[in-house]
Amino acid sequence: MIATASYAIWNNGAVCNKIYKIRCTGATNQGIPQPCKGGTVDFKIVDLCPSGCQGTIDLSKEAFSKITNPDSGKIKIEYNPV
Repeated sequence: MIATASYAIWNNGAVCNKIYKIRCTGATNQGIPQPCKGGTVDFKIVDLCPSGCQGTIDLSKEAFSKITNPDSGKIKIEYNPV
């Protein structure tokens, strides 16, 4: 389970290769109104997001589908280091 991080989270690469636990906390104004499946998933940040990724974590499809409907688009999250 992997992800990329935006500049807001990247911290000059300090988060690269760190493992975090993430959970879906709700919907944004985009996508599915009730996206969360419940539960958490552990993931590793492996790179910086491409430009346009602001204040977010971009999970791999596999990690994203563990915590939410894969068609959700953007979701609200809570994440913490493991």
